Amino acid sequence: MRADRRRPQAGRPRRASGRAGTTRGRPSSGRRAGCCSGQLYPRPRLESFRREELLSWDLDHDAGTLRFLSLVVGDPDVIDELADDLEYVRRYDLTPVDEDTFYGYAEMDHRDPDASLMGAFDVPGLVIVPPIVYTARENVHVTVLGESDAMSRLLDRFPEDIGVEVQRVSEHQRAMETLAGRLTARQFEALEVAHEERYYEVPRSGLLAAVADALECSESTVSTLLRSAEAALVEAAVAR
Repeated sequence: MRADRRRPQAGRPRRASGRAGTTRGRPSSGRRAGCCSGQLYPRPRLESFRREELLSWDLDHDAGTLRFLSLVVGDPDVIDELADDLEYVRRYDLTPVDEDTFYGYAEMDHRDPDASLMGAFDVPGLVIVPPIVYTARENVHVTVLGESDAMSRLLDRFPEDIGVEVQRVSEHQRAMETLAGRLTARQFEALEVAHEERYYEVPRSGLLAAVADALECSESTVSTLLRSAEAALVEAAVAR
């Protein structure tokens, strides 16, 4: 874990941007709102950022602070440098998971643009389903759960500089929010067996034929099962 960074209270405004997704959107300025460092990433530095999952957040109105925990895929040195340069970031801490993935905890001043964006979701009968996902394509994806009239009110509450696109409306199924919940039982079984047979090792040491034998089906059937499962997981990782 990196050393804890703290600063006295300070702040300056920024334009909030994002897409609410299963609603989603894009800022017109060509920059995105970064959660872990709590700032707008200029395009040259955006290249070092891939994905951020906002896992937990807490707003302290009395102290005027916003605290949050994110899982970030990107260059931790760039995020470290950005956070160091921002006066309104009071404290931050980066904990590595691997070479380019890390947890980021931050405490920052709660500014008016932040309040405007987050306040859009303050609708009775509506809750956000974590994580909120930021991508390097300048999008923010948010899944919300609520009644139909609450959903309608939500779309009218976003600031004008945030474009919103509803990607999917459906009955809530909690299992679908997990990776395993996106797969059929047979697809999940095929992945389990393929993993056991070392089919996904790098370099690959397992054979498709061994997976087919274990599942008692043809290689073409196994290939279809694995490709379908892989497509579902890639969609979960990239589109969301």
